[in-house]
Amino acid sequence: MRIPDLNSLYDAGSRLLLESTVRVGVTGLRRAGKTVFVTAIVDNLLKSGRLPFMDVVSSGRFQAARLRPQPDPDVPRFDFEGHLAALTGPDPHWPEPTRGIGQMRVSLRYRPDSALKRTVQPMATLNLDLVDYPGEWLLDLPLLRQSFAEWSTQTLELAARPPRDELSASWRGWLATIDPAAPAEEEAARRGAALYTDYLHACRRADTLLSLIQPGRFVEPGDMKDAPLLTFCPLHGGQPNGSRGRGSLWALMEERYEAYKTNVVRRFFAEHFARLDRQIVLIDVLGALNAGPAGMADMKRALELSLEPFRHGSSGWLDWLFGSKIDRVLFAATKADHIAAHQHAQLRALLDRLVGDARNAIRFEGAQVETMAIAALKCTESVVTEHEGRQLRCVRGVPVGRDRPTVLFPGEIPEDAEAFPPGRDRPYNFLAFRPPDDLGRDPRGLPHIRVDQALQFLLGDYLT
Repeated sequence: MRIPDLNSLYDAGSRLLLESTVRVGVTGLRRAGKTVFVTAIVDNLLKSGRLPFMDVVSSGRFQAARLRPQPDPDVPRFDFEGHLAALTGPDPHWPEPTRGIGQMRVSLRYRPDSALKRTVQPMATLNLDLVDYPGEWLLDLPLLRQSFAEWSTQTLELAARPPRDELSASWRGWLATIDPAAPAEEEAARRGAALYTDYLHACRRADTLLSLIQPGRFVEPGDMKDAPLLTFCPLHGGQPNGSRGRGSLWALMEERYEAYKTNVVRRFFAEHFARLDRQIVLIDVLGALNAGPAGMADMKRALELSLEPFRHGSSGWLDWLFGSKIDRVLFAATKADHIAAHQHAQLRALLDRLVGDARNAIRFEGAQVETMAIAALKCTESVVTEHEGRQLRCVRGVPVGRDRPTVLFPGEIPEDAEAFPPGRDRPYNFLAFRPPDDLGRDPRGLPHIRVDQALQFLLGDYLT
């Protein structure tokens, strides 16, 4: 047997000391922009031309970044090249919504700023692992703490309130015709699941931007389409007639609900979220303003529920034994380029109010928390125009559905404590914009707003 010499042992120890890995959870509800955000992060790290607020770049210590094979061979690779081509091609457009899980690893090479580290080895490596997934899947995580009876009661109460009452009318009408205590029949289970799925799709399409959609696999099944695990729905339960008896429709639905939690939700959480070191929560605040009070309230509730299962708190040397905690969380209001630059502070202030309870709960556990207004891809420019003798701060870009640049006054983020003053239920109409036409010709990386500041908060201490 060959015995390694001291130099080999030294080199191996140096690699262990100066190569680390951080797993960042890019979380958020649907339409928050997770796919574009991951694409923008990777592109900007590879090109490093637009990261002045990352200390490792501004100090000249950043060497280069490169793509590496993702650490989990059974997880599909995030289609970075395809998404980047959609944004930068001859006909730039937004990538298709994420339909399944995707993972990517990008390795960063840099010079440590510590003289002690540099004496061991002049260059260090940080492996950054990122995961993309359909936003609806995030809302399955709260199911882990709910029984079928609790989830049914909560879901039925929510479905009976506006604006969901009209959307759920067919499904609730069917519920009124069935007896949960009756013998289980597969046809009844499939019919109930189909009507309930139609209701969830209606919520997804609603102008009020309804976010609380459970289970997420009902609308984004991925590779589970038509699986028996997806043929259940909430039921009226707990009646004196014994609706929870063995062999009943209730028992069948409950069994499938528990199987869904075990085989889908718990596995998804354990494989992708239980090992997170850092977390960014992307939030479409402007979309919620467009949706009105119901959409804003629904988003706030969905965010709070989705954050409950995560382990937040300060990390320590015993993490290897009990599992790591998320010790830094960034809440980011996305699409900040859709409003004029002077409005960014107010967008952040509104975000602070929206996530205030969740932020305080995470800080109580010992994690660092920050909020920002960002744009993963900057699609507009702020301009000043005159209208009826007064100056207006506007944005110039190509709105979705149009083919030429337009100067628009997008409206203003509310300064008061309430986003929706009495009597103004739908006062906002912030437009979406197309990606700019010339992105593919810029070697510096995708233009953005504060993505570098987000990276500095999430990774800065690893890159010292």
